[in-house]
Formats: sequence, structure tokens, C-alpha cells
Amino acid sequence: MNTLFPTRETTADPRTDADWTGRRAFETNLRALVGRAYPRVRGLGREPSWIFFEILLPFLGTSAFVLVYRALQAPEAYVGFVVLGGAMSAFWLNVVWMMAGQLYWEKSQGNLELYFAAPMSLMAVLLGMAAGGLFMSGTRSLAILLISTALFGVQFHLTDWALAVPVFLLTMTALYGLGMMLASLFLLWGREAFHLTNLAIEPVYFISGLNFPVARLGALGAVAIATIPFAVGLDALRQLAFPGMPGLAGTPSPQVEALILVAMTVVFLVASQRLIRVIERMARSRGSLSIRWQ
Repeated sequence: MNTLFPTRETTADPRTDADWTGRRAFETNLRALVGRAYPRVRGLGREPSWIFFEILLPFLGTSAFVLVYRALQAPEAYVGFVVLGGAMSAFWLNVVWMMAGQLYWEKSQGNLELYFAAPMSLMAVLLGMAAGGLFMSGTRSLAILLISTALFGVQFHLTDWALAVPVFLLTMTALYGLGMMLASLFLLWGREAFHLTNLAIEPVYFISGLNFPVARLGALGAVAIATIPFAVGLDALRQLAFPGMPGLAGTPSPQVEALILVAMTVVFLVASQRLIRVIERMARSRGSLSIRWQ
């Protein structure tokens, strides 16, 4: 009898244990999704300093641009542009820090092989990260929006809620689909993941029109609308929250941008699923993805 590695006696037939029905696979993947989302939801109250800095620092950046616009005597709606952009920036930061580099960080800590060894889909793990990150970032975004609105007296004129809510949900789906795709790419690119994460923050802020209408960038803004869900969703929400503003002219209507977001969602989710299959094959055939510093 093996005393070093004792096994639990069972009367179940191994063939029965290996017979995975569709329902059993779904339940297992659902548990994995909830398990990866839980730490991000539960962790909201575990470290109060995170809440303080994740709300304070974006608020300071937003406040600086608000004061600049008011010093230049810009239309008051531009203050609303900045406030809305500052609130949406919480989601982009969560995507590049908590999604894009997550698998690489798990690899550097020696946990990645557990994901591949466990009887679950890696897609369920990423979906759990996205769901938890969306909830966590949503609380930060709402706090920034409420504080900035109350402090600076921003007035939104949002009347078409039937379009605004789907646009926001499509933006989040496309954005976190992009994060899932980047998670696989950053894992394949290795040590440069950290530098790529830093590189992806400020340039995206600029070409997405975080603090100004993206239409002011001309052709570069059109490229952003066609490739970056953050830019599309932010521009559509601004058009819906501040209808008739001349500074927003030059970009597609919110209805067209909603269709663009649908296309982006499909492309990013399909691409992320295929990339996950690639890295799973690499991990199981070569075993190179789980080596600590490779």
C-alpha cells in the first residue's frame, strides 16, 4: 500500500468518472467562472486603500482637464465630455491591467499549469475574470461619475435610454473581449507583456478621445472608431448624453456605432477563443507555456 500518496477508495467506475456529459462540462465551467469572478467581487472591501487610490487618482486627472476647459471658457458640455471619459477610463485600466497581463502573471507565479491541468475551459476562466473585473470597475466608474457630476455641476441630457443601455453593454462586451484576446497574446509574447501593458494605456487614451471629441483627430479618430471599442462606445455615449453638440459632428451616429460594437464583439470573442485553443495545444504538446521565465 502506498503510504506516501494515499488515495481515497471509491466504488465508482473510472469510465463513469471520465464520461463528461454536456451538462457536467457546463456546470464545471460555470463553477470556474464564478470562482474567478469571486475574488474580484469579494476583494472590494478587503483593501480599502485600493478603492481610495483607484477613485482619487482618476478623479484628479479628470479635475485637471475640467479646470483647463473652464479656464479656456469652453462650452460647458466639454466638462461633461471629460467627466464621462474619466468614468469610462476605469474599465480600460481594468482591461489592460487585470485582463491583458493576467495569464502572464499567473505563469510567472507558477499557477498557469493548474489552469491547463484542471478539467475546465480556459475560456471560462477568462470570462470569470471579465465578469469580476466589470463589477469591480463599475463601482469605481460610478463613484467617479457621481462625485464629478456633483462637484462640477455637469448636466446630462440623456433621453434615449433604450439605445444608451445596449450601447454601454456592447462596449463592455467588446472591451473585455479585447482583453481576453490580449491575455492570450501577452502570454505568447512573454516578458514584454508588462511593457506592452504600459504602452497600451496613454496612446489609447489619446486616439480614443478620452478628454475631447474623437472627431477632432480626423483620420486618426476614424481609425480609432474602427478598431478600439473604448473609442466607439465613448463617442456613442457622448452623442446620446449631449445631443446636438457641434463638437461631436464627424463621427457615425450612435446607431451605426452600436453595429460597429456588435461586429467588434464577435471578432474579439472568436479571436480570443481561437487563441486559447492555440495556447492550450502549445501547453499540452510542448509544455513551454508553463515554464517560469520562458
